Amino acid sequence: MVTDIKAFLDSKVAQYNHPNFIENDPIVIPHQFTLRQDIEIMGFWAATLAWGQRVTIIKKCRELIALMDGAPYDFIINHQEPDLKKLLSFKHRTFNDIDTLYFIQFFKHHYSNYHSLEDAFLPRVTNSFISDDNESYELNNTGPGTQKALNHFRKYFFSLPDFPHRTKKHVSSPSQKSTCKRLNMFLRWMVRKDDSGVDFGIWNRISPADLVCPCDIHVDRIARKLKLITRKQTDWQTALELTDHLRQFDPADPVKYDFALFGLGIEERWGLDNLLAGVKL
Repeated sequence: MVTDIKAFLDSKVAQYNHPNFIENDPIVIPHQFTLRQDIEIMGFWAATLAWGQRVTIIKKCRELIALMDGAPYDFIINHQEPDLKKLLSFKHRTFNDIDTLYFIQFFKHHYSNYHSLEDAFLPRVTNSFISDDNESYELNNTGPGTQKALNHFRKYFFSLPDFPHRTKKHVSSPSQKSTCKRLNMFLRWMVRKDDSGVDFGIWNRISPADLVCPCDIHVDRIARKLKLITRKQTDWQTALELTDHLRQFDPADPVKYDFALFGLGIEERWGLDNLLAGVKL
C-alpha cells in the first residue's frame, strides 16, 4: 500500500515542484527579489496573507510592495514616520493598517539585531527574550522541537511593547492548537533545498526533515482520501499525523509532498476520483 501511494505522490511532486508552479502561487512574491531580507520579509507577508483566491493574494502583495517603494527591507530599515502614512490604505480581508504597521515595527526591530529572520524561529533570539522553559533546544523531527520553535516565534513576534492584540490572530502557534498552515508554508519556502527552483532553501539551521506539512483545506481533503489523516478534527495534531505519514515516504524531506497534495486538491479536484482509481489504498 505504502509503495503504491508513494509512487503516485512522487509523480505528482515531480509534476508540481516545477518552475511553472511559481507564476500562479503566492511564492511568486518573494521570487521577485534577490536580497535575502526582501525574500524573507515578503515571503512571510505573502504566507500571512495567503487566504482567499491566489490571484487576489498576489495582487495585494504587489500592492504592498509598491507602497514600500519596491524595496521592502530598505523601506523597513530606513523609513521615517511620515513614510508610513501611505500604508494606512492597505487592507486584505481582516488584515488592516494596524497589522501592517506592527509587522513593519517588528521587522525593523528584528533586522536591527539579526541578519536573517531564521533567528526569530530559534530560541534566545534576544538577550531579553527567553523561552518559557528557560532552556535552549534543538529542532528534532515534528516532536517538541518544531512545536517549541513555532510557539517561540509567536511569543517573540509579540514581545514588543504595546503590540496590538488584534494582530495576534494573524500569527498562529501550536499552543493555540492551530495547524499553523501559513507559518509551515513559509518555513517550507525558506528551508527546503532541491534543484526545482521553487523553494528557496536559504536557511541552514532548520532541517527539511524537521518541517511540518502545511495543512490547508485542499491538502486536508486529499490527505483524508489517501488515508494519510484519520483524526476527525483539523488542528496541530492533524498536521503532525499527516507529516508522520509523509515521513514514511521520505524521512529527509517529507514536506515535498505538499506539492502533490496541494496540486491534487486545487488543480485536479475535478478529476480526483479518476486519478485515485489506480491507487491501492
